[in-house]
Amino acid sequence: MSDKSVITPRTKKPEWLRVKLPVGKKYTDLRGLVDKYKLNTICTSGSCPNMGECWGEGTATFMILGNICTRSCGFCGVKTGKPESVEWDEPEKVARSIHLMKIKHAVITSVDRDDLKDGGSIIWAETVEAIRRTNPSTTLETLIPDFRGIKTNIDRIVKVAPEVISHNLETVRRLTREVRIQAQYDRSLEVLEYLKDSGQKRTKSGIMLGLGEKEEEVIETLNDLYKAKVDIVTIGQYLQPSKQHLPVHEFIKPEQFEKYKKIGLNLGFRYVESGALVRSSYRAEKHLI
Repeated sequence: MSDKSVITPRTKKPEWLRVKLPVGKKYTDLRGLVDKYKLNTICTSGSCPNMGECWGEGTATFMILGNICTRSCGFCGVKTGKPESVEWDEPEKVARSIHLMKIKHAVITSVDRDDLKDGGSIIWAETVEAIRRTNPSTTLETLIPDFRGIKTNIDRIVKVAPEVISHNLETVRRLTREVRIQAQYDRSLEVLEYLKDSGQKRTKSGIMLGLGEKEEEVIETLNDLYKAKVDIVTIGQYLQPSKQHLPVHEFIKPEQFEKYKKIGLNLGFRYVESGALVRSSYRAEKHLI
């Protein structure tokens, strides 16, 4: 039984969580294409607060393998249940979307597909290859699930060599069972280290704050990620998707985010994006430099 006493809701959002409305010609043009061709991006379906900024930089995030997840994480707004059959033409559809939107840097993510023997890794690899054929100048980040730690499935992603491979740890060790019910803290660290040991140049992970973690636990998590040879870390504020999800325990102040950024950079990470509105793909194009 999880300890719900560590998580108590606070409903009033502070000033620093106010989101600016997306503006600019680049955003307007991309929004028009998404609506006209019914393109599927996490940016729009997830109402990302950074959509205007990212689209202005020519970056967008796409989700593959459907919109129903086999896992039931306490923080995530994606539906849980029995996924639909794999669409084998999906890689070409995603590649076409990126071409129409003239995306310079694409982030690809997916639901967990524990119902599939390959965990969806074949579609993952074929999507990267289709994007490269259609959009040879587009750079890629793949935000992958843990594939239950099965190395054969992870190897398929490493083989197609996206510029960045990311896998999110999401929270500190103590809260993992409650926040990521079917996931394992150490397994995620092992996946990240395996990616680097397999020759991946840039690896990345992200965590959310405001779920009841303590400062020393966040610092411990940053140390664990550094030991797993991760290059890039994102740290953002957890926001409750619905009343059925874990409540926000605390809204972390900007100066605390800045403190974690300094700690991470001092540890030796190449990049640390830390702030209330930071999400996994925030400033993703800058992580290639």
